Amino acid sequence: MDRLILMRHGQAERHAATGGDFERSLTLRGREDAALMGQLVAQRGARPDLVLVSAARRTRETWASLSSIAPTSKVELRRDLYHAEPEDVVAALEDEGEGFGTVMVIGHNPGLHELALRLAVQGGTPPKTMNALRSRFPTSTITVFAFGDGGPPVLEHLLYAAEHGGTGAE
Repeated sequence: MDRLILMRHGQAERHAATGGDFERSLTLRGREDAALMGQLVAQRGARPDLVLVSAARRTRETWASLSSIAPTSKVELRRDLYHAEPEDVVAALEDEGEGFGTVMVIGHNPGLHELALRLAVQGGTPPKTMNALRSRFPTSTITVFAFGDGGPPVLEHLLYAAEHGGTGAE
């Protein structure tokens, strides 16, 4: 894997009609923000070859909102990414990511935020960017990490929907 894209799902409704968290759907703003963020990441040349998506409804809908950026990518829905800890995300990457250049994970907080922080620390991210990343990881946030020849991950992009015309609500 040369590049890793971590994306928190778009803004979701507070309660699903069924009452279960797993079935919460995206709001209109959530779909719009996800589409916007897909375009931003594609403009930066980070189109995924493999997409690992939590099986929860809001993450599936997030991918559906931005899937046009990578119509030929392989997509795997994974129940184990639902509210996954950072170690679970890494395990999923190890299970599925071999042989793919750019891998995207669409999942949930706090696990994705924690993983992004760990990778950013390993890569020696500059203090200003590190402080921004520490302070928030709202819905539709994207981080893009590059992996060199055995070196530490480098945070290439930290993208917030609210800084690009979206809302990126918590």
